Order: sequence, then structure tokens, then C-alpha cells
Amino acid sequence: MTSQPASVPLPNDNAEAAAQALAAAKSALDAGLTRIQVELKIPEIKVQPIAKDFIAGFEDYGDRLRIFFPDAGAAALARRDWGETEFAIRGISDMNAAIQDNEELFIFVEPSAVEVREVEKLCEQAGHRPVILLNPALEDIATIGIGYAGRQLRDRFLSQIESCYYIRPLDAAALFRCYPGDWELWLEKEDSYEKISDFPERPSSETIDNIFIGLANGENSEAGDAPRPAKPGFLTQLQRFFNALSQ
Repeated sequence: MTSQPASVPLPNDNAEAAAQALAAAKSALDAGLTRIQVELKIPEIKVQPIAKDFIAGFEDYGDRLRIFFPDAGAAALARRDWGETEFAIRGISDMNAAIQDNEELFIFVEPSAVEVREVEKLCEQAGHRPVILLNPALEDIATIGIGYAGRQLRDRFLSQIESCYYIRPLDAAALFRCYPGDWELWLEKEDSYEKISDFPERPSSETIDNIFIGLANGENSEAGDAPRPAKPGFLTQLQRFFNALSQ
């Protein structure tokens, strides 16, 4: 009988989120996954400090590691802030962005739908070598479209990417995943957070809404003590929690 991985608690700050994301990414790579992403879906989050902590976990790759930023300006800023590194830091469309034979791991920091085709080409160059997308936003409908071309892009590339770490605040709740664990829905309580549902795949918005409707109607409860959202005053604590991740 295969045991289920222990549930990982929600992170308390950006350093803990980076550590969890790093552990999840390494577990996914060890399992043989080669196209993975880390998603921190938190409004106004500053990814640069998280990226620095996250990437530090792969520094042992030395010059076999390649970091990509959306453009040359963002890459230059990272080189200035991070100082001398063994690994190359490039913009996705830089003249010298082509992948080298000795490189073994590639990390894209905040690639957007504007760069999705360049990202796809670089991933094709990478071949079987692993790629990590850190806080990507590649599926903007307005950019990639909803027609045949957009569906093709999703089928041949975007659908092949596994989300190994995901956190997103909802209304008095959070959707969370830390590989190899399942997707989890956490509910805000009086003074803590409680996991109320597990999903083998990422749940749809409709599924999540139905769970909250069920809780509001008292379904699946014992003696009427089903999880309930916290008092309105506690919502400030929730905001502080997610604000901490973006500091």
C-alpha cells in the first residue's frame, strides 16, 4: 500500500514559500518531470527576492544552470542585484540566449504570454533537459487567443507543464499545492487555517464554489460543526499573511 505524502502547511512568509517551492521542484525533478512550474498567485507579489532564494538552491549546478528573464533589462537588473554568479543570466530574446550544450537546467523567471513562443522554442532547444518556470503568466487569452492556434499552443506546450508548487488566496481561503502532495483547499478559521478538501488534479472554480456552497448549507458536517469562515475582523490577519509573501 502506497502511503500519501504528509500535508505541507501554508507558508508564513516569502522565505518559507521559497523553501517549500524549492523542495517541491526538486522532488518533481527527482521524479523525472522535466517541465514544471512554481506559481505564487498573489497580487502585487515581488518575485525577485523569492527568485534569488529559490535559484540559490540550484547554485551547485554552476555554469550548467541558465536563468532567463523576460527581457534584457530585467536580466541586467538581476545581474546587478545578485552580483557575480557562475551561471548565466539572460533575457529571453537576447542575442546570446541560445541554449548551450553543457547546460543542464533552465529556470525562467516570470515569463509572460508575450514571450510564450520564445519560451517554447528555448524549451525545444533544451530537449529532455529540465525546465522550471517561476511564476509564469503564459496563458493570457488576449495574447495567445482562443482559436485553433491558441488550442494548438496549449496542446503541444502549455498542457505539458506540471504545476509543482501553487498558492493562491481566495475569499477567506487559499488553494495550495506542494508536490508530491495533492491540490488542497484551506479555509480560514478563528485563529488558524484548516485544510478542508484534497484534489488529485487542480480543481475548477466551479468545484471550489460548490464546496463553499456546501459548507454554507452545513453539508458534510457532524453535529453541525463544519468548518466556517472566520469572523470578518479576522480578514485583516489573512491580508497580512499574503502581504508578508510580497515583502
